[in-house]
Amino acid sequence: MPMSLDGPRLAPLSGSKPDALIVFVHGYGSNGEDLISLGAMMQPSLPGAAFVAPDAPGELPFMAAAYQWWPIEEFSMAERSIGAEMARRDFDAFLTAELEAAGLDSSRLLLIGFSQGAMLALHAGLRRPASPAGIVGISGMLVAPERLEAEIQSRPPTLLIHGSEDDVVPFRSMQLAAVALEGAGVPVETHISHGEGHSIAPDGLKAAITFAQRVLY
Repeated sequence: MPMSLDGPRLAPLSGSKPDALIVFVHGYGSNGEDLISLGAMMQPSLPGAAFVAPDAPGELPFMAAAYQWWPIEEFSMAERSIGAEMARRDFDAFLTAELEAAGLDSSRLLLIGFSQGAMLALHAGLRRPASPAGIVGISGMLVAPERLEAEIQSRPPTLLIHGSEDDVVPFRSMQLAAVALEGAGVPVETHISHGEGHSIAPDGLKAAITFAQRVLY
């Protein structure tokens, strides 16, 4: 049975029923509260959207409010592949339940993930039978690209954002992901945050907002 996920939320700034759902997917050792602050920055440009940032189900020991979508011990391809597939089940169930609660279908869903969350957003979003409106992957990578052609079910517009000086997830991961996505027929765009490390820079956030407006409205 899927584990129930939850996290901080923001209702539409318009005060009306949501016309879109934007889901933030946090990185390793972080939490939903860390990313929902981005929602507050995005709200003026997307007043009809509801935002939610679920906490991952795995807690990191000896750290307060630190969660993981899957354990990282080796940072290996095999570890990511197994971990992302296991995490996808609960995350996918969460997305379906959130859309039903909001009275929306997948075409009104935008996923925005950072680092490990970007890996999960791409892995899950491309395998949903009903395509999301779009996916934004920030400072992440594509997990198991060799399985994509066989497993892909949706080809939503995708924006990849990466800092040129990222010392956690290599900058080249963005181009490797873009090539694999293009090969699978996914419309993909890239944005480089020049001089930025493993973080979300103001220009990256601006690119994400512009992309969100385009794919949702």
